[in-house]
Amino acid sequence: MIDISNLSVHFDDKVVLSDISCIIEKDIVTTIIGKSGTGKSVLMKTVLGLIEPTRGDVTIDKISLKKAKKKMKIEIKKKTAMLFQSSALFDSMTILQNVGFPLYEHTNINFSDLVEKVIKMLQLVDLTSDILDLYPSDLSGGMKKRVALARAIIQEPEYIIYDEPTTGLDPLTAEEIIRLIDTLNKELKMTSIVITHDPECIKSITQKLIMLDQGKLIFNDDFSKFSTCTHPIVKSFAKYII
Repeated sequence: MIDISNLSVHFDDKVVLSDISCIIEKDIVTTIIGKSGTGKSVLMKTVLGLIEPTRGDVTIDKISLKKAKKKMKIEIKKKTAMLFQSSALFDSMTILQNVGFPLYEHTNINFSDLVEKVIKMLQLVDLTSDILDLYPSDLSGGMKKRVALARAIIQEPEYIIYDEPTTGLDPLTAEEIIRLIDTLNKELKMTSIVITHDPECIKSITQKLIMLDQGKLIFNDDFSKFSTCTHPIVKSFAKYII
């Protein structure tokens, strides 16, 4: 469980997040929505420890990021992974090198075991070993997204954050990515956090919904209750989603 408590993030004089408190429950899909620039990605980067909060704290599995020592923070970070909107693959590396990079950097795994693990991860995202020696430039947008997803899950994180996973994809490929998120959440028992504007993605996989507006939390409940919320901004979003 991720417990976000009274979290505020300021960049100089700009308030990006203001007193956010919510809980990311384990083993379900939580979706975070809101207008562009309202603090969704900043919230998740703070959860990942990439941004220091101005106030408040993030507790992951009862361990406080604020109070944890350096060694413990490293262990906490191993529990989390992020699929970036741009996929963020290394152009100069093969698919084998891209997907295996986290293991190469953080473990002492031998090469044959690394290759075996990479192939297994690719199979989980519906790709084959035929692409191991290709480069990102050889792949379509949807394949790049799946390769990036294979890299994100190769260390078997407990929590995975998807940042706009369907942006820039055609409808069929977007549907495949949505299905993969749902499948991985169930099969690998990962807790999935999805930042998205995509109505189909929201409707298809969301169990709990968090909505931000101008850095403030305005909805934090089961998705089934979203359509009946009376908050005017929530209502304006709901008519495009439900």
